Amino acid sequence: MTISQMNFFQRMWYILQRYSGSLLNGAATTMIIAIVCTLFGCIIGFAVGLVQTTEPKKGSGIIKKSLLKIVKWILDAYVEIFRGTPMMLQAAFIYYGMAQLFNINLSMWSAAILIVSINTGAYMAETVRGGILSIDKGQTEGAKAIGMNHVQTMMRVILPQALRNIMPQIGNNLIINIKDTCVLSIIGTVELFFTFKSISGALYTYFEAATVTMIIYFILTFTCSRILRWIENKMDGPANFDLATSDTLAFTSGMTKYNKTTGGTH
Repeated sequence: MTISQMNFFQRMWYILQRYSGSLLNGAATTMIIAIVCTLFGCIIGFAVGLVQTTEPKKGSGIIKKSLLKIVKWILDAYVEIFRGTPMMLQAAFIYYGMAQLFNINLSMWSAAILIVSINTGAYMAETVRGGILSIDKGQTEGAKAIGMNHVQTMMRVILPQALRNIMPQIGNNLIINIKDTCVLSIIGTVELFFTFKSISGALYTYFEAATVTMIIYFILTFTCSRILRWIENKMDGPANFDLATSDTLAFTSGMTKYNKTTGGTH
């Protein structure tokens, strides 16, 4: 039986049997790029977000204030450019531009990781900035009142709280990166979408190949979203907390519980 004589489901099964190895390799490449670039993008985003929320100290000289303003302007330009242009064009611009202008020929992996990481970093920068600003300013003032500098305040007080607030967006960026790696096919990256184009072009089974590929994408994104939801719940901690203290008068902390049956406490 030729493929033209098969029905829809038979053609899907034929694609899975014949190209399962290529589809798995494409899915693996997609996941590696998405996970690695989300990690690098978070690092870039945290660095940019920290600088964007840094305020000059009182009494700082005009030079320090000017340098900080220039750095912030450059970072703002980076964020706006990469958030305001399609990643497909960014991929073509960086990949072919570096080869033409600087004679730097990036490999498939280097180009993919660089492009997606920079793009993710731009989105994460705004997420981190918003997460930092969402923390009450009194905590920053309190940390500085006990002698912490800006870096210590951010690392020990603000960022641990901001991280929990922005975890859903980090997960969202991972899901987006899993899907958006398809734009890397423009520079020849052999990921899942590139594999789909190869299969559909070889067999002329666009509908069936697209259906199989969409199912694989859904499995990847759904699995990651469930894992990330589990991590978020773990970060929330238990519903009841005991206060860690050496004060004997506070040893009863955490002992009061809400009784769902009576509606009171005990």
